[in-house]
Amino acid sequence: MPHLHCHKEGGARMSSHFDALETRSADERQQALAVALPAQIARAKATAGMASLLAGVEPDAVTGIADLAALPVLRKSEIGRAQAAHPPFGGLTQDPAAAQEHVFQSPGPIYEPGRTSHDWWRMGRFLHACGIGNGDIVQNCFSYHLVPAGMIFESGARAVGATVLPAGTGQTELQARAMSDIGVTAYAGTPDYLKVILDKADAMGLDVGGLTRAAVGGGALFPSLRREYADRGIACLQCYATADLGNIAYESAAQEGLIVDEGVIVEIVTPGTGTPIAEGEVGEVVVTTLNPDYPLIRFATGDLSAVMPGESPCGRTNTRIKGWMGRADQTTKIKGMFVRPEQVADFVSRHAEVARARVIATRQGEMDILTVQVETDATDPQRYEQSVMEALKLRGTIEICPPGALPNDGKVIEDRRSYD
Repeated sequence: MPHLHCHKEGGARMSSHFDALETRSADERQQALAVALPAQIARAKATAGMASLLAGVEPDAVTGIADLAALPVLRKSEIGRAQAAHPPFGGLTQDPAAAQEHVFQSPGPIYEPGRTSHDWWRMGRFLHACGIGNGDIVQNCFSYHLVPAGMIFESGARAVGATVLPAGTGQTELQARAMSDIGVTAYAGTPDYLKVILDKADAMGLDVGGLTRAAVGGGALFPSLRREYADRGIACLQCYATADLGNIAYESAAQEGLIVDEGVIVEIVTPGTGTPIAEGEVGEVVVTTLNPDYPLIRFATGDLSAVMPGESPCGRTNTRIKGWMGRADQTTKIKGMFVRPEQVADFVSRHAEVARARVIATRQGEMDILTVQVETDATDPQRYEQSVMEALKLRGTIEICPPGALPNDGKVIEDRRSYD
């Protein structure tokens, strides 16, 4: 499809669009959805995992977003139970595991399929909006280990013609050296890890001035951190994506909300229900994907957001959301990883002398800090370091609290970070 151009008020060129889908009218979107949505409902209904949830649903009657409200919501806990009964994908995919190019494991554990067909997770659209394309070298610092994040962004980079350095996570000194030696022009990874690499490069006296763009996700992009990158000449934009769904929404250069991807349908509902709420109200993000290989219908992400009125100044016409605004439950993303209440319970169960525990997320500078408060008669915090790492998959500071010291408010995860 021909590339179109997007203009700010006054005519200043911002960026070309990825394809003509991004500038469709409301009528064009509805006409396309009226064809695509019934077909996707039919695919989902034909899978063993979705058949019971969609029993009695007539696919041809579901032709628009409003029609989805009558369908049940699919929660990650239900996927976990289905996968335990029918490993590895719970009967939710069109094809069995042996037909997939990849099988991934996310915390839970939850298993996701992965294909190598063109831009399967639709991340190319976001990278294109970041200005990344042919001639760029992308240092991909998302994890390639078990989880799909690394492959999601590599697939997107291939879709826009960029070269990839599959850096993964850790080994910061080598990362900084590679960024300088190779002449990396773009970064993909969590928002705060780029600062770690840049600081290391500065300490080593390395020139990384060729880096001008950053495509980030997997954690909150705080305004102060974005400003710090901008001061270094790095334009940093963020996306909202998950292992199950791929790209859900993304920023353009306008930086006015996140534009919903063309391959998904987003609803905002009252948390814990499937009831849509009014535009502007904060609720849980529920997503229906149009991916034929993995037809998840009304998948509840557990994330909070709100629909923004109007269209983006960049000319992309799809719905915008305000971005990640917290969790509908206590599950919290810390250092780019989800920490769930059941993981805290797992830690407590490993120690008979521990009455309760509380995970606290704070920030120091531009870095997430994890603190685990442990209510116990024990006095040595080091005895809990290994089991915290095993249960939470993260390292943190252990604080010993005497019995009865922790608040009796039902919270096991507390996020004290500011998102202003």
